[in-house]
Amino acid sequence: MQFSAKNYARRFVRLPARIRRNFANYRFFAYFAVLGPGIIAANAGNDASGIATYSTVGAGYGYTLLWVFLPMMVSLIVVQEMCVRMGVITGQGLADLIREQFGVRWTALVMSALLIANTGVIISEFVGIAQASELFGIPRFFTIPLTAGLIWWLVVKGTQKRIEQVFLAMSLVFFGYVISAFLAKPDWSTVAGELVEPSFLFDTAYLFTVMALIGTTITPFMQVFVQSSVVEKGLDVEDLSLARADVIVGTTFACLIAAFIVISTAATLHQQGIYEIDSAATAAESLVPVAGTYAKYLFGIGLFGAAMLAMGVLPLATAYSISEALGFEKGLSRSFREAPIFLGIFTTLIIIGGCVALLPNIPQIKLLLVTQTINGVLLPFLLVTIVLLSSNKEIMGEYANHLFFKIFAWTITIVVSLLSLMLIGKTIVDMF
Repeated sequence: MQFSAKNYARRFVRLPARIRRNFANYRFFAYFAVLGPGIIAANAGNDASGIATYSTVGAGYGYTLLWVFLPMMVSLIVVQEMCVRMGVITGQGLADLIREQFGVRWTALVMSALLIANTGVIISEFVGIAQASELFGIPRFFTIPLTAGLIWWLVVKGTQKRIEQVFLAMSLVFFGYVISAFLAKPDWSTVAGELVEPSFLFDTAYLFTVMALIGTTITPFMQVFVQSSVVEKGLDVEDLSLARADVIVGTTFACLIAAFIVISTAATLHQQGIYEIDSAATAAESLVPVAGTYAKYLFGIGLFGAAMLAMGVLPLATAYSISEALGFEKGLSRSFREAPIFLGIFTTLIIIGGCVALLPNIPQIKLLLVTQTINGVLLPFLLVTIVLLSSNKEIMGEYANHLFFKIFAWTITIVVSLLSLMLIGKTIVDMF
């Protein structure tokens, strides 16, 4: 029997009445049977590079860009919901559907771009782990091999349920950024005002910072991971409403955490006149004069946990996409003998990421610029594909996008795609 909300409910109603009466609503507990994919995928987007971006936004622009998080949150919920709905209704991952509907060549092109971009980001996550550990005086030559081994052991030797539980537990470290923001003692009335009242600056740097925020928050690997996770979890149509709730809760939480990172750096770095930083670790060090050593360590713990979570999710998303695209066996419950390609890709990415991050003087910023450019090229194609697939009645039946939702989804796709392409142009110009 698959572990779904429906089966959870069946087990629940078999309990004695005196026990059932102690629970106000079994659907609250059924939610926890579905809980996972949406929260994990959204929080994995707050990775080391994301934290660096949010810190840069807070340092450079103070609170003035907080309003961007509201439309960004809605857009991510819409995109994630389409992927979750496709996974539940079709029982197939995103790469599976792309291969069936658009052919092998198109799938190979998209997956190759995803592989290259994700490899670069995985390396940056290991660098983030190194930077976080060095904030506590622990050398990277100890931390990187240890964390790589732990993540590999968890995924290769663990069950789907256990892996999901550990990933969810990792998400709790993000509360460190909430505490850091309060330690920074921001002007909360100003924060509230900037959140609900958009303020526009028409200079080039400001506009491209908005694009960078969107590109950091809505990334291709998240869509691949959330759909494959829903499929592997065995959710069915009766679980769809709870799966949607998981997406909404996860995305809202992730965007709130990102906003708190901006608030904490705006209240400290921006107020000190530090408008430029080169990494999340630099931001953590810079918090000390205003918010104290505890804020630095909380920021460091958040960076470490975020990088650990992304270091697990990114290789998994890549392994899912390549295995689905090529039609190979996949799944967290599979052994190396049952799914050698899936686990082999995961293992190889962990080894590459760890080894490269151990090299001295890794140009993290340049690496992120290159991967951001690849993701920026890939994102419009992937968003168009997601809207087309989720609107296809032959695939989705009565659960295909209805007219209003379709218009809204296409609007988001066009706006995000244009911003992404503009960001690519700016990135390429800056590189030369």
